Amino acid sequence: MHPEPTTCYLFSYFVGNGEDGLHLAWSRDGFHWEALNGGESYLQPQVGESKLMRDPCLLLGPDGVFQLVWTTSWQGKTLGHASSKDLVHWSEQEAIPVMAAEPQARNCWAPEVVHDEAKQQYLLFWSSTIPGRFPDTEDTGDDGYNHRAYCTTTKDFQTFAPSRLFYDNGFNVIDATMLRAGDKYFLIVKDERKTPVRKNLRLAEGATPEGPFGPASEPFTPSWVEGPSAIRIGDDYVVYFDCYTQHRYGAVRSRDLEHWEDITALVDFPKDARHGTVLAVPRQVVDRLLVSTP
Repeated sequence: MHPEPTTCYLFSYFVGNGEDGLHLAWSRDGFHWEALNGGESYLQPQVGESKLMRDPCLLLGPDGVFQLVWTTSWQGKTLGHASSKDLVHWSEQEAIPVMAAEPQARNCWAPEVVHDEAKQQYLLFWSSTIPGRFPDTEDTGDDGYNHRAYCTTTKDFQTFAPSRLFYDNGFNVIDATMLRAGDKYFLIVKDERKTPVRKNLRLAEGATPEGPFGPASEPFTPSWVEGPSAIRIGDDYVVYFDCYTQHRYGAVRSRDLEHWEDITALVDFPKDARHGTVLAVPRQVVDRLLVSTP
């Protein structure tokens, strides 16, 4: 008998169009995933322009509180936010008007939240299209979308710094996520260019969570993937992604963030899981969820 690990992994995800909210799965090893709560939602979306909960990003903060942010609408200027100590009981949901100062902004997609230890604050970043802002790449995406990554910071999720441009490497990007490796930070983005087709993942290196980040690498995944989430498991850095045209999840791993191995055949996620976040949590977090229901 192998002893139960002291650390397990959680995966926050959505299904369908995000109408029924937050889904969770767990894993002992980061490869084989099992849906929690019988595959039912833990949190129904209540805020935002369309009251959806797409692209849920879950973070365990240094205070032991989980912070959740999500896409509330296909078109809009807000991000959803809620917090929880146990993932069963949640705070009141709020719609954060992160792009209210940009009246032309078309969307706020795929927010992520990380904790900046040095500054003792949270960094939120997402993708938005502001028509006319980057004319040189106006025709490279789908339906006139021409995204860049934007960000804001907060210490308490009550007051937020003015939103600003976070990453622009001269091309259309969505679905940014962050990986810490030693004393460096890597921003992983989906190259959203469609003409010619890219639709793959690249990474850029920075010294702090707020960057500045250098030029994006060559792609390290196939095309037609999105929604990356990255974590270190043992000696490997693993990047999971949504193979959205194939309706399944994939993954790659690397020890140096330069040479990558496709391990899609080794991972098994819940059926119909879409664009989620993987995080390591103490075993007791999963134990509670296995016996608790919303």
